Amino acid sequence: MLSTRSGRVLAEHLRWARSPAARRRGLLGAPQLEAGEALVIAGAPQVHTFGMRYPIDVLFCSSDWTVLHVVHSMKPRRVSRWVRRARYAVEMPAGAAAGVKRGDVLELR
Repeated sequence: MLSTRSGRVLAEHLRWARSPAARRRGLLGAPQLEAGEALVIAGAPQVHTFGMRYPIDVLFCSSDWTVLHVVHSMKPRRVSRWVRRARYAVEMPAGAAAGVKRGDVLELR
């Protein structure tokens, strides 16, 4: 489970992309994420949505899970900016990151 320190649950079900192949694949060709789902991509200072058919929210986090950058409703066929010091990119359904801002700290449970 992924939540903010204030206790707001962002995702109950996490999938991880740790291997180079899994990180490259990401959500490409995958069905749209359901509410409560997220994909955590390790070692991802930048993401793209080429080959996707739906928008996503993306949280870029440091190694201690501090939010460095938030992208709301990233549309298909886009590339995010490069987020320096980002160690994780958390991809969620569009709207799931509403209210999350830079500097928030996330918790894994």
